[in-house]
Amino acid sequence: MTQTYDMILRNGTVHTPGGSEQVDVGVRDGRIAAIGTGLGAGSGGAGEVIDCTGLDVLPGCIDSQVHFREPGLEHKEDLESGSRAAVLGGVTAVFEMPNTNPNTDTADRVHDKLARARHRMWCDHAFYVGATADNAEQLGELERIPGTSGVKIFMGASTGSLLVDDDDALSRVLASGSRRVAIHAEDEARMNARKDLRVEGDPSSHPVWRDDESAMIATKRIIALARKARRRIHILHVTTPAELDYIARNKDIATCEVTPQHLTLAAEDAYPRLGSHAQMNPPIRSAAHREGLWFWLNQGVPDVLGSDHAPHTIEEKAKPYPASPSGMPGVQTLVPLLLDHVAAGRLSLRRFIELTSSGPQRVFGLTGKGRIALGYDADFTVVDLKKRWTVGRDWLASRCDWSPFDGMDLTGKAIGTIIRGHRVMWEDSLAEAAVGEPVRFESTQFA
Repeated sequence: MTQTYDMILRNGTVHTPGGSEQVDVGVRDGRIAAIGTGLGAGSGGAGEVIDCTGLDVLPGCIDSQVHFREPGLEHKEDLESGSRAAVLGGVTAVFEMPNTNPNTDTADRVHDKLARARHRMWCDHAFYVGATADNAEQLGELERIPGTSGVKIFMGASTGSLLVDDDDALSRVLASGSRRVAIHAEDEARMNARKDLRVEGDPSSHPVWRDDESAMIATKRIIALARKARRRIHILHVTTPAELDYIARNKDIATCEVTPQHLTLAAEDAYPRLGSHAQMNPPIRSAAHREGLWFWLNQGVPDVLGSDHAPHTIEEKAKPYPASPSGMPGVQTLVPLLLDHVAAGRLSLRRFIELTSSGPQRVFGLTGKGRIALGYDADFTVVDLKKRWTVGRDWLASRCDWSPFDGMDLTGKAIGTIIRGHRVMWEDSLAEAAVGEPVRFESTQFA
């Protein structure tokens, strides 16, 4: 009897846990129902057949660090526009950060974000709970709300007002709950002591102020505190090779992330060319730092790639440094930037998949995502590895309307974004309606 499917992806090079092969993928009820050749042959084969000839079918890419600014800062971005940018870039799921206005630091505020996302977010999603000294004892309960990706700690002041910088408060946060805690690791005391190193109107002084040692001190502190609390942590946007060397010796308790920006930009070019548009926290550092990140990435130390998508308006960015805010958009360019690195031979496609699909699944304990396998969600990032194109503002969907990579020539692009069997984006065209749903996690599945 002929099997019937809601969708068949045909003739593509499909990347499964066993390797890559030219096979078909059959989808039924939002999940992968079959992988093989000749699926749906005969009558009534599938409701939709997508020809993927010449394309690579990857597991859906997951961006585990974005700031979509809603509520309170919608003039920069909101959940709809940010998630629209995500799917146009090939991202199927995002984890959104808590430094909004108000901060996402109570159960009501988590539920408010989940309600705002319903029928508006184009991709699947989860929301971080922001840690504070005041909610530390409640975090074990808050992190178990379905649709939350865990707890986020800001050790150094960044966008918004969330800050936990002293060891007592950090220990109380780490003692409450069991899920892996995400960390912004910059040392607030050192940065406060170095503020006079900022040069008015010169964003190239940003990495002088927020120097390597500011990051290293915080990373060593939080790993020591996590070990004492017996709590797993995840260190975000690592920018120094020394940190990755240290994290490599503490992988039993610490995972980590690097960003496409820090793997692509270098201070020597970025600040003269982009000015404050290159300003982010932690900073874009030197070309030597960038090459060091690549060394450790190819040693297998970073576990995930996150965009740290943090948009500000062009008018806000035009303020003279240091009044200019830190952060840049990146969710839409995450996949193409990394595919360009694949094309250049700096990154294997297998490692790309680890960092954007199976890595997030492993680190955060996602249910049904991160691989192309029977029973998993039918999430696919369909890419043309050979497509040569130029990033342009007419392609960008973020409300901030700029990118540090505007005008950059790239090789490799997402052609299609498929989420739970819905073709959400194909050749830069969107579906009629958003289909995003909360991501499911092993730790909250029965909460």
